[in-house]
Amino acid sequence: MEAATLIPATITYVKESLAGAEGGHDWNHIERVWRMARRIQKEEGEGDALTIELAALLHDISDPKFNGGDEEAGFRNAYRFLSDLGLDSNRVEHITKIIRYVSFKGGQDQDKINSIEFRIVQDADRLDAMGAIGIARAFNYGGFKNLPIYDPAIPLREYPDSKSYYGSKAPTINHFYEKLLKLKDLMNTSTGKMLAQERHRFMELFLQHFYEEYDPDSLP
Repeated sequence: MEAATLIPATITYVKESLAGAEGGHDWNHIERVWRMARRIQKEEGEGDALTIELAALLHDISDPKFNGGDEEAGFRNAYRFLSDLGLDSNRVEHITKIIRYVSFKGGQDQDKINSIEFRIVQDADRLDAMGAIGIARAFNYGGFKNLPIYDPAIPLREYPDSKSYYGSKAPTINHFYEKLLKLKDLMNTSTGKMLAQERHRFMELFLQHFYEEYDPDSLP
């Protein structure tokens, strides 16, 4: 099956699989990551374009949030889908491995795969968790999970594994320090690093304003 057929078929599959997903992990998020991955691949001039596009489109299929907490169901489904499309087994294995390890998961498992395709898709996904879009997604998910916006009595923490990371009930503001502000220094590609700079600065400015408005006595 040619790329001209594979990509539309994958788009349809992803839209159906993520139907009803909360706004931070819906098709719009997938499309942004897909387009950003294509941009990074073009600017870096490296990587297999088809592998990158398919992995970007499928990267959230494996998220246990969409599989009843089952951390393996999404990988099985993606593997089966790609195999049924007639994709060669090496590429299927590679794409499945990319989507298994692309997510942040509290910082766990970040060094399990080291291909340029993985690095590009991971940068694209991380960029969508930063800047204005990242802020909007963070609070959208916090509202979806009924998490507090901010509670100074709840300390920041490190997560020993992905299960505790996904199960966190911490306020959304904590999430900035536990993940979002770490992403700038975790970018893989020169393009990703460049784009992350401004998005990081925007999040820092947002937090500055947030704390000032949270405590009116601190305002001039």
